[in-house]
Amino acid sequence: MKRRAEGWSRRKFLGLTLAGTAGLLGLKPESIAAEPPPETTTVRLTQNLSGLCWAPQYVAEELLQDEGFTEVQYIKKEGNVGVEKALASGEVDISTNYAASIIIRLDVGDPVVVLAGGHVGCLELFGTERVQALRDLKGKTVAVYQLGGVVHVFLASMLAYVGLDPNKDVNWDTHPPAESTQLLAEGKIDALMGTPPGSQILREKKIGHVVVNNTLERPWSQYFC
Repeated sequence: MKRRAEGWSRRKFLGLTLAGTAGLLGLKPESIAAEPPPETTTVRLTQNLSGLCWAPQYVAEELLQDEGFTEVQYIKKEGNVGVEKALASGEVDISTNYAASIIIRLDVGDPVVVLAGGHVGCLELFGTERVQALRDLKGKTVAVYQLGGVVHVFLASMLAYVGLDPNKDVNWDTHPPAESTQLLAEGKIDALMGTPPGSQILREKKIGHVVVNNTLERPWSQYFC
């Protein structure tokens, strides 16, 4: 902490650490020289308050500055659709977003490049006693926030994996999260896909039960959100 206060950057610290290691190995100093600064010194990211998944972008500002970006801009966008459009149009340079959404945009030819996965987990399928497994959703009613949205696409891929046709075998209803929770409690829908903090609310109120937890259960636990 003292070194940091005196103006040591992460890049300088790594350079000195590597230099010391190189000396022990008998390597020449130039072989471990720090990378040159980026050719572009401005980077634009999205500011999205719709979920905790975007939090790493906000703490990355100082790290990006240490890498040579002198100006880190945040462009406010609402929801994953806004993020997708901003990336495709070039309004922003980099952003996290849901994997299902990005795959769909790539499929229609949007000029977007996937650099890395963010994390797995965070989605849970809650159902009534009528639903004990994914295949039990055949002929049942499932609530989603938006057709073609993240939750809908993710659950549709899960249904296809177990042999169901998501376009024919399931009745999709669109409702806001709070309304979906109430409908599940009343037994007017059979299932919904919960996301934080909705999953925690369902547990606290003892509404439905977890059918699939994509943090823990294979193969869903291998899927990026």
